[in-house]
Amino acid sequence: MGLDDRDALQVLRDAFTAPGNADDFVGRLFTRWFGASPATRDLFPADLADTRAAFTQAMSWFYGELVAQRAQEPVSFLAQLGRDHRKHGVTHQHYQTIGQVLYAALQDELSESWTPAVADAARESINLVVGVMAGAADAEDGPAWWDGTLVEHLRVSRDLAVVRMQLDRPLPYYPGQYVKVEVPQCPRSWRYLSPSMPSDETGAIEFHVRAVSGGLVSTAVVNEARPGDRWRLSSPHGGLQVDRDAGDVLMVAGSTGLAPLRAIIMDLTQWAVNPRVHLFFGGRYPCELYDLPTLWQIAAHNPWLSVTPVSEYARDPDWAGDYPDVTPPRGLHLRQQGRLADAVTRYGGWGDRQILICGGPEMTRATKDALIAKGAPPQRIQHDPLEE
Repeated sequence: MGLDDRDALQVLRDAFTAPGNADDFVGRLFTRWFGASPATRDLFPADLADTRAAFTQAMSWFYGELVAQRAQEPVSFLAQLGRDHRKHGVTHQHYQTIGQVLYAALQDELSESWTPAVADAARESINLVVGVMAGAADAEDGPAWWDGTLVEHLRVSRDLAVVRMQLDRPLPYYPGQYVKVEVPQCPRSWRYLSPSMPSDETGAIEFHVRAVSGGLVSTAVVNEARPGDRWRLSSPHGGLQVDRDAGDVLMVAGSTGLAPLRAIIMDLTQWAVNPRVHLFFGGRYPCELYDLPTLWQIAAHNPWLSVTPVSEYARDPDWAGDYPDVTPPRGLHLRQQGRLADAVTRYGGWGDRQILICGGPEMTRATKDALIAKGAPPQRIQHDPLEE
């Protein structure tokens, strides 16, 4: 029965979800893979913890979808993954090797549960993974990556930086999308960043980066990146967008989650008529609302845009004096104090708006839950995938 055998597919899924065992299994799988193809190890960062975790999560989700007999989304996901993996230099041989190693590893791991039906399901599901990813990579005729030079690095707060780059060739993307970046300080470690401006035909691009605890790439970008550094960017992902014909808009940005929303707002300025947009921009301290002057300038010339700053604390810390003053001129909405979710829902449920939320996973979940509790329809709320 192969991909129609839910029981067999569930057995395969269990290999990636068994408490206390899935991590060990994936660790052994990667060891086996690199043993069969030593050169493959060079495609990955030195620390494999995040890579193994992402692989485990992806395979668990993939088999879960197959168990539920939902194939459309997994196929789309695999196709995007195949296109994206071109930036690593992945070849057909790499796909063939991982397919063979994965089948053998599952057979060994599930020895007591390995039946002819499970073997058929494993063979067909692995062929699906390998075939879709390799086929999508072959069908893609665009560049596998974009290289560029860092031309300006602005330290705007203790753990925030604005980075401006000049790409060797323009990168086409929609406002609100994100890309993966590789920086010279962390070879083969890729991190998602959202451009903070619309795609530019000259190849100019800007990112807002916050150093997160334990984040090697973000910390390196904020603390170590310098003009002249050469970065590599992947093809764009994501689908945050504003439908100009679907009513007014609520945007909620936590810290550097402002970047994709800022790009959308800047793109809207090219139109004479727009829906009303109300942006809540939040940070821990007033000094961390780093882009308020720019937002004030846009709002001053575009009456459809309203901006409400929000900070968790009323006063700046002592170190704020070491960084640029971001106090906007008079005319912007008065700053609110408290949690971003509380500030937003203080005005109601915003159920008649298109709602876009961008920021850390905790803030995004809290704001989404608070809006739904106030009556906002979940289907009108957009946000990027949340990391677990």
